[in-house]
Amino acid sequence: MCGIVAYLGKKIAQPILVEGLKRLEYRGYDSAGVALLGSGAIRVKKTSGRISALEEILDEPDSADTLGIGHTRWATHGEPNTINAHPHLDYTGKIAIAHNGIIENYGTLRKWLETKGTEFASETDTEVIANLIGYFYDKGDEGEQKKQSDGQNKFEWAVQHALGELQGTYGLVIVCSDFPDMLIGAKKGSPLILGVGDNEYILASDASAIVEHTTQAIYLADNEMIVVDPKGFRTKTIDNVTVGKELKQIEFSLDQIELGDFKHHMLKEIFEQPKALSTCMGGRVDCRNHRIVLGGIASYLRELTRTKHLILTACGTAFHASLVGEFLFEQLARIPTETEYASEFRYRNPIIEDGTVVISISQSGETADTLAAVEQAKERGATVLGFVNVVGSSVARATDAGIYLHVGPEIGVASTKAFTGQVAVLTMLAIELGRRKHISSDQAGSYIEEFSLIPDKISRILEQSDHIKQIAAANIEKNNWLFLGRGFNYPVALEGALKLKEISYIHAEGLPAAEMKHGPIALIVDDMPAVFIATKGPQYDKIMGNIEEVRARGGKTIVVATEGDENIKQFADHLITVPDVPELLQPMLTVIPLQLLAYHAAVLRGHDVDKPRNLAKSVTVE
Repeated sequence: MCGIVAYLGKKIAQPILVEGLKRLEYRGYDSAGVALLGSGAIRVKKTSGRISALEEILDEPDSADTLGIGHTRWATHGEPNTINAHPHLDYTGKIAIAHNGIIENYGTLRKWLETKGTEFASETDTEVIANLIGYFYDKGDEGEQKKQSDGQNKFEWAVQHALGELQGTYGLVIVCSDFPDMLIGAKKGSPLILGVGDNEYILASDASAIVEHTTQAIYLADNEMIVVDPKGFRTKTIDNVTVGKELKQIEFSLDQIELGDFKHHMLKEIFEQPKALSTCMGGRVDCRNHRIVLGGIASYLRELTRTKHLILTACGTAFHASLVGEFLFEQLARIPTETEYASEFRYRNPIIEDGTVVISISQSGETADTLAAVEQAKERGATVLGFVNVVGSSVARATDAGIYLHVGPEIGVASTKAFTGQVAVLTMLAIELGRRKHISSDQAGSYIEEFSLIPDKISRILEQSDHIKQIAAANIEKNNWLFLGRGFNYPVALEGALKLKEISYIHAEGLPAAEMKHGPIALIVDDMPAVFIATKGPQYDKIMGNIEEVRARGGKTIVVATEGDENIKQFADHLITVPDVPELLQPMLTVIPLQLLAYHAAVLRGHDVDKPRNLAKSVTVE
């Protein structure tokens, strides 16, 4: 949530900040602002609403402004208005900061500062940080500074001293008018990356704000701060212990986050799935030798083979992918597996015995609840693996080992290619574990052959986009939908309902099809859309019975079926087909029509698909 971008270099900062903020829009926000510093006082411009509203109030770029910070805010403390927007100035007007995260003890700190005569303009926890830094900068004892922080200037010392008082999470960028060539950043629980260019530096919460300028970056770890000036950068802990950092290559390019010929990022990413999955499989699927090669966790495969308890933990779309993984591990590898919402796992007393392996799944690798679940699992002695898409993300660094999805950057808030990538990685691991302990090499080889054909089969489904658009057009006036599936397609029903809710704002409920008659069948009225995933498989006859139950009560059936299934046509008001594959591989295909259905429904209803209301791409706060 929220977006940070800051620039220090020789170029004019304002246009770089604005462009960077636009590249961070997908993270979700309700206000935006910039603070610029050349020679003289800090100048802040901010407003509620979109970045376009900010651009309307900005002055002409000043060539003297080669240092600045920008922010897109998603409101937590205080309503989304101009006063609460970032950046915030301290009470002296010398310090400006932008902040992602939540400061849990802000109330206590605010009261203390108020006893010192500090006045506040906003309701935010962020202004408390600004005023705390400002207080130490303004009132700090110079002898104490020298004693505690030899070699630091007053600005660095004030920042470090303030960070020591904060409880909660933060990604921070800070500037001071007395140091017009210095930028300070700090991280705890919220991502912060430094892009290193040719005599220029960009601090941002996301690499998408950096790649236009450089592909070289360092990733800050928790409880680290960075000081940037024209001489370079210095990294250290918030306790002033020097930390060495290695420059890393950002693994995607600018053209990968541009729209190209597509109207929305979500549609682009839906259509990228054949290529994304091919890349995800690259070097991992060995059809000739009937093996799966997973280098990132190679040293943990024996432990995974022996484990008696596997826990998958995730949130949102990644949770639905995890449910598919649960079915895969139990069917192919016969490993008892449970899927946990990360937001619940962290607050209860989970059973983690000797040999338990926890797999944390996240597109961004920055989800706050997922990170907290990782830490709890580690504290209890579990081996913790991370399946993430963003290289160098917090989950990737916090886990013992892991697998990168390699599906490319995902900008659309409603996750699409990350879901199929997550399911693909879980499928590869399940096949390999099954080959090692439960299924024959021939069976594994058959699954691997079928799995390798999935990208081409997705391409065939995408050819039905216009047909699916017509189905959406015929049903978008209905505000209550059901999504129903059985077995491996039950999690897909959940995911289809989530997609429709996220971007079209239509109420939808995903269910195991057999559960419909245990209550939800009471909701069915004339022409209510019910989406069935009724592909060929062990439970085909059962779900056909569920379709007839809905039809008997006047519901309208939208059916995802297997190509060549002539029987089902008479039971479907609308029919979408997918190629025939083994049941355990079906989720990577059956989810595609549901993604397109949600996309077209949202567009036809006039919604901004890439910026759905109240949502952020990466939920980095509780």
